[in-house]
Amino acid sequence: MSEILTEMLFKIEEHVSSKNKVNNKISKASVGWQLDHASKVFNAVSEQTINSNPEMYKPSFSVMRLVLFKLGFFPRGKARAPKIVRPPEIILETDIFSQLQHARTNILKLEKVPAKSYFKHHMFGMLNKKQTLRFLEIHTNHHLKIIIDIINA
Repeated sequence: MSEILTEMLFKIEEHVSSKNKVNNKISKASVGWQLDHASKVFNAVSEQTINSNPEMYKPSFSVMRLVLFKLGFFPRGKARAPKIVRPPEIILETDIFSQLQHARTNILKLEKVPAKSYFKHHMFGMLNKKQTLRFLEIHTNHHLKIIIDIINA
């Protein structure tokens, strides 16, 4: 799984030069917004998982999680990014590169955490390490698809 996430981070990096592209038919947000947001989420989720106490993990059931994780995608325009992972008004390439480097470091740290390390999602409940990695894969891919659609439109 970490190889997939690492590859996705490289794909994000490939699109930094297109950060100013916008296509309102696809998204109100620019490519830069998508890049910055995906990186912020990646790091916030990773850090919460790395810093979690595995002894506090309690499995939870979510029909929505079950369906979306099985399908492997999130529908567009259905969720709103929490303030903590919203990009700033001015998005700098250097900030995106810095976040991506931090994300690569977090992947290495995630590989070493116990299986019951977790991330608590507001809709999906507590996600153990395996579920968290799947969430990161689906979320990052969701924004990569939007980025590609904006660029190719």
